[in-house]
Amino acid sequence: MLLTHAPPPLLRFLTPTTTLSLIKLQLHHHHHHHHHRRTLTLFSHSLRASHFSMTALINNKNAAAGDSSTEHVTGEWQSVPELQLRDHRFTVPLDYSRGTHSSPKITVFAREVVAVGKVEQTLPYLLYLQGGPGFECMRPTESSGWIQKACEEFRVILMDQRGTGLSTPLSVSSMSQFKSAQELADFLKHFRADNIVNDAEFIRVRIVPNAGPWTILGQSYGGFCAVTYLSFAPQGLKQAFLTGGIPPIGDGCTADSVYRVGFEQVVNQNEKYYKRYPQDIKVVQELVNYLAEKEGGGVALPSGGILTPRGLQILGLSGLGSGAGFERMHYLFERVWEPTLVPGAPKRISYYFLSSFEKSLVFDTNPLYALMHESIYCQGSPSRWSAHRIRNEINDKFDAIKAAREGLPVLFTGEMIFPWMFDEIQALKPFKDVADILAEKKDWPPLYNVQALKDNKVPVAAAVYYEDMYVNFKLSIETASQIAGIRLWITNEFMHSGLRDGGGKVLDHLLGMLNGRKPLF
Repeated sequence: MLLTHAPPPLLRFLTPTTTLSLIKLQLHHHHHHHHHRRTLTLFSHSLRASHFSMTALINNKNAAAGDSSTEHVTGEWQSVPELQLRDHRFTVPLDYSRGTHSSPKITVFAREVVAVGKVEQTLPYLLYLQGGPGFECMRPTESSGWIQKACEEFRVILMDQRGTGLSTPLSVSSMSQFKSAQELADFLKHFRADNIVNDAEFIRVRIVPNAGPWTILGQSYGGFCAVTYLSFAPQGLKQAFLTGGIPPIGDGCTADSVYRVGFEQVVNQNEKYYKRYPQDIKVVQELVNYLAEKEGGGVALPSGGILTPRGLQILGLSGLGSGAGFERMHYLFERVWEPTLVPGAPKRISYYFLSSFEKSLVFDTNPLYALMHESIYCQGSPSRWSAHRIRNEINDKFDAIKAAREGLPVLFTGEMIFPWMFDEIQALKPFKDVADILAEKKDWPPLYNVQALKDNKVPVAAAVYYEDMYVNFKLSIETASQIAGIRLWITNEFMHSGLRDGGGKVLDHLLGMLNGRKPLF
């Protein structure tokens, strides 16, 4: 999700789309105004209580002193240009439903960021929820972009979501400690938005003076987490900002509907790419034909995986939907072939291309992104490799080999995880069985409470990107109609990574919508 998400540098591309005239709408949804999704289940309050132990958690904030010495460890202040930073490490339950004492423990890391000169000031807190799933927060090296804007009025908390960064990271090597796929799957079920919110609440009551409420900013998948927060722990929130992060909240598994509309937007992005770089149509066709004719159907990658035509199409994941993605993809294709230095030498794909292809994927450093991806759409229902099934419904369109043979443009895929990636991408090979278990898992707990969202009292402002490839516009609007009081800023001036691409602009605009600078009109 989604990138959902502001992943590491190579997934961080994006340019404003200028072909459409700028669309900016301000919508205000009142409490009584909501459309029903195709399937809508109202969760009872007892359900809330059984799945989330928020209240228990808050009552535990003054747990025995012996316990508290290690449950929150604070580091010393450090400096980067214009910012002061300090580390916080929390020892939290892996499984909140088992209570703080009987559950195994994991570490959750958060970094506090304050503008130089404001360390002693009493400022409100802002928790940043990172895109993903499975990505750590950025590591600030200077004051710039949205962080600089946020630090004008907040103490910013960058929490590495559980399983990422310094929060008990689940890496290719650390996950190999589990003896069986089933054991790992049972562990991974605790690494979704429900527990990310539990962790945030655990941190809030220990870090905010008097355990007061804080503001949250959710980018992409972080926005999904923010809507989970609004569903189950609104008492912890002063206000919420969402950027490209309004999730589908229907009951069961929404993944099928996400990918059905998702493939349409991906086709649209492909058309725009080839309009910008028509010369790449032939380049990509030639490359696909070359790969298809190779023994074994592809070429070995530097890390030991294999580059196949369908693997090549994954370049769209980072290249088609975020800032500077089109440009980076084009510059990559410029350098696809090695030169012929000796007459008659066989044609070869350049090392530069193969290496850059691998670096664009990030599954080796962030395997959770692949493993947990479809589960972010599941409540009480399995995803059963949704993207793979939906692709098969429309397969002709995305069949690279067929397109290249027939002289049609080869389409890249978007934010989709396919089962064959666990055969072709070296870092994912050990997790094929786990991925299958998670794809078939039925008993995912709820992530949203529609009734609580309809009764929402927390001020919410959301940037909705009209041509977002990762978080679909139509589905976002559908959900927004069920969140009472939400204010929307709808724009095609930015792509999905607008928070990062726009300097402080996106955050500034959203702040203005809730602080009175931009009243309703």
